[in-house]
Amino acid sequence: MHFLFIPLVLALAVYFLPTIIGLRKRNAGAIFALNLLLGWTLIGWIVALVWALTVEDAPNAIVVQPLNPQAVSAWICPMCHAPINRSDMFCGGCGNRIAWRT
Repeated sequence: MHFLFIPLVLALAVYFLPTIIGLRKRNAGAIFALNLLLGWTLIGWIVALVWALTVEDAPNAIVVQPLNPQAVSAWICPMCHAPINRSDMFCGGCGNRIAWRT
């Protein structure tokens, strides 16, 4: 039984390689959906891989500073004024990339 486990795990890792590479992308969910639904076709897998490897535009980055430096939880997006967490890479309201400044 163990002789089937390792090849299965390796096959799943190769199949979901675009998803693994694109985990930190803005469109990570869409890359996963494309990989899951059309990855079995070679073209769908290649498109998902290229999408995952594509460099995102940095000019969209917004600089975020705290409203009150003593209040760590008081972070808002300067573009749409949506609340954001310090761990966010993108604003949930407008989707802009966040460049953190302290």
